Order: sequence, then C-alpha cells, then structure tokens
Amino acid sequence: MYRTAIEALHKWKSKIARKPLIIRGARQVGKTWLMKEFGRTAFARTVYVAFDNNRQMRELFSLDLDVTRLIEGLELYAGHKIDPSNTLLVFDEVQEAPRALTSLKYFNENAPEYQIVCAGSLLGVALRQGTSFPVGKVEFLDLFPLSFAEFMQACGKERFASLLAQGDFAMATAFKQEYIDLLKRYCYVGGMPEAVLSFATNRDFDEVREIQRRILAAYEQDFSKHAPNEIVPRIRMLWNSIPAQIAKENKKFIYGLIKEGARAREYEYALMWLSDCGLVHKVHRVTAPNLPLKAYEDLKAFKLFLVDVGLLSCMTRLRRDILLDGSALFVEFKGALAEQYVLQQLKTLPDIETYYWTNARNTSEIDFLLDVNGDIFPLEVKAEVNLQSKSLKAFAERYRPTLSVRASMSNYKREDKLLNLPLYAIEGVARFLR
Repeated sequence: MYRTAIEALHKWKSKIARKPLIIRGARQVGKTWLMKEFGRTAFARTVYVAFDNNRQMRELFSLDLDVTRLIEGLELYAGHKIDPSNTLLVFDEVQEAPRALTSLKYFNENAPEYQIVCAGSLLGVALRQGTSFPVGKVEFLDLFPLSFAEFMQACGKERFASLLAQGDFAMATAFKQEYIDLLKRYCYVGGMPEAVLSFATNRDFDEVREIQRRILAAYEQDFSKHAPNEIVPRIRMLWNSIPAQIAKENKKFIYGLIKEGARAREYEYALMWLSDCGLVHKVHRVTAPNLPLKAYEDLKAFKLFLVDVGLLSCMTRLRRDILLDGSALFVEFKGALAEQYVLQQLKTLPDIETYYWTNARNTSEIDFLLDVNGDIFPLEVKAEVNLQSKSLKAFAERYRPTLSVRASMSNYKREDKLLNLPLYAIEGVARFLR
C-alpha cells in the first residue's frame, strides 16, 4: 500500500547534511514495513536489525560506541561489506537497546555518510525513563495510521483521491455519494495497515473487526508487559473510558468518568504513558485565541482522542448495518466519530498545531483551533447536513479570523471568510489555510 511518508524518506535521503532518522508512531501503524520498503526501493541493500529479539546485536552496542567497530560488527551480522552510499541501516525497536540509540550521536558526528533509519513503538516511554538521547543529532518523522486519502488509494480509488488533492471540487461533488460511502467504510475500518489491507483485499467487515480486536488486545498486553505494575490497572481504566469521553456532548476529558471520585493526580502517569506510546492524542483548550496559542494553553482542560477511528468504532461496537443508514454513522455517539476522524486527518498534516477553545462560561465552543504559519483558524465539525453554527459565527464576529472552516456533510462552498469543506475533503484544509 502506498504511504505518503515514503516521499518524506526520499527527501531525507537526498539531503546533503543528513542526520540519522527516527520514525515515531504507535505499534502496528506500519513503521517496520515503511523502513523495509524504503530500503527495498531506494537502496541496493538493506541491513535490518530488530533489537527486541536479538541478543547478539544488543551486546554489540552494549560495549564501546566506536563507529568503526560497530560497522565491522554489523558487516559480520549481515554477511557482506556495508557500502554507505547504497546501503540503508535499519534499527528497529531501538528502545530495547538504549546504547544503540546513543550511538546515533557518534554516527552523526564521526560517520555521517552512513544512512540510518530507526523506529521504536515504545520509544517515548523509554525516553521518559531516562534513556540517553542524542539531542540535536537526529531527525524525526511521525507516522500515523493511513489517512483517508491513503485508504482510498489502497481500495483502488486513486483517481478519487487525486481529485481531492487537486482541489477539483466541481468534479468531486458530482461523485459525492461515492466519497461518502468511502468515508463510512473508513470510519469503520480505520487506518491501521493490517485492517486496511484485509478490507482492500477481501471486503470482509467481520475480518476487519477481528483484526482490530487483535490489535486492541496487543495494546493491552503492552500495558502489562512494559508499564510499571502499579500503574497498569489505571492505564486500562483510562483507556477503556475514552469512547465514553468522546461520546459526551462536551468532549472535555473528565477523570470522574474513569471511576467515581477519580482525580487527575491519580491518572496523570497513566495518561502520559498512553500518550508516549502514541495511542492517544491530547488536544488542549486555549483560554484565548491569541498568538502564540501555546502561551494560552490550559493544561487542565483537554480532549482525548484515540490513535485510530477504526479502533474507536471497534471499542464502541459500532454496528455494521449502520454503514448503510444515511448519515447515521456520523451522528452516532453525538458526532464522536466525525470529530475523531477530523482530528486523525489533521495529525497527518505537517506544521499544524491543534487546540480547541471555549469561552469562560463554556457556553460557546470551537471544536478545533489551528495554528498555521502564525495565523489562527477556527474549525467546526458538523456531523450532519444541518449547518447552523452559532459558536463559529460568534467567534468570527468577535475575533475576526482570516478564514473560518466548517467541515460537514454538505458540498464545498466558499463564502467570503467562511469555507464549507466536505468531511471527505478535510485533508485538503492546509491548502486553503496557507
């Protein structure tokens, strides 16, 4: 399946002053496949090292970090000479070998000709625990589940994805129902590569659900295997409360929904652990829509979203027959799937910081505030065709943004400073904001 991240890897390869690259992302979003595919298509050879089940390689890096000695050991492991000009070195599950992570500093300083790509599903957790990190000596690439555009391409709808990428809304609107049907399937299947590949191959929703259950079970096993024992029950309780949190009318995260009487300090580390693993996304409230938004961040108020809309639909036991029932899919759970879907697409867009805003009395809310190149744009998500947007109108009248965006099931329309963007085209929002 095509991943747009492969283009970022090619840009990295073409850089003159290139540093080792670390790919961040939750487990099973396709990091290993992406690195191997990049090696297969862009290099003559790939040396792949997975540190989670390779004692020999962990021992190699546990001694001194002399680059010449490390390369010699990697050559013995690979069984051939490593030519840095045409060989990709792949270090997978690098958090299992902290010294391998540290070695990136010495590769960057003493042997920058070697092309190294790393990944680690629990890298964020490892760094939080004090792993020595080569600050300033590496580059990063964040990988998320497949976006809606990538999903369409995987399902053989490349031309439909291309229409939206080109901004040809006159043509896209003529095929509106096809896009809506694809969007419904995406909200059910989600963007986890294994689930998408299964659906694209077999069109079997039951098989997709089984895969999603396995992924969720694997995440729960990670809780027990990698988190401190005393925090595991809290991680599980917080994780299982997320669907109910998102389904509320007011989607602000409330600790009391985890357990009656729960307090923030009791679950702070559990939330941090899930966030460091890439399994949840926090979107903080801002107290005022002023630049820089980060300076107005309310650290105590936030929304919490899952890594993938398909996993959310699985956790909420979304019925398959709802896919056929008009727009019911998007209004189910008070628009929770629509907002989760939009946030998931926004996360794939580079250089866009995402927050949300409410007034002091919580009587008015903007679903997302986007900080793009030093400008602020409000984005409201409507799960239906009904386009009444009192909060968006009041916000625009008070703060005068350059452009307000409404994502809905209606057609594309630009009116002065208001952009109505179909939900299925939300990935193209950056084009208008920039």
